[in-house]
Amino acid sequence: PKTQPFATIITKDYPGDDACRLDRPGAFRLNIATRAPAAPEPRDDTVIVHPVYGRQGWVAIVNPGPATAATAVELLCAAHQRASSRRKSPH
Repeated sequence: PKTQPFATIITKDYPGDDACRLDRPGAFRLNIATRAPAAPEPRDDTVIVHPVYGRQGWVAIVNPGPATAATAVELLCAAHQRASSRRKSPH
């Protein structure tokens, strides 16, 4: 794509980005672009400011599940809407 993604799924640790311990079996992290540069405050134990890209407005949800489903959907919908708006607006 010509622009950055609005969300990603990461399944392994990267150099300098191992705080979420994704090396565990079945562990993954949903990363979502929020309104940069501010990121929402954590709403529960699994919603965090992204360990590397938090300053750019990204948050992360480690192993999303029932406790974070509504938050994930809300953040994904908002991120998708912003990405769609950027794509549609003339440059």
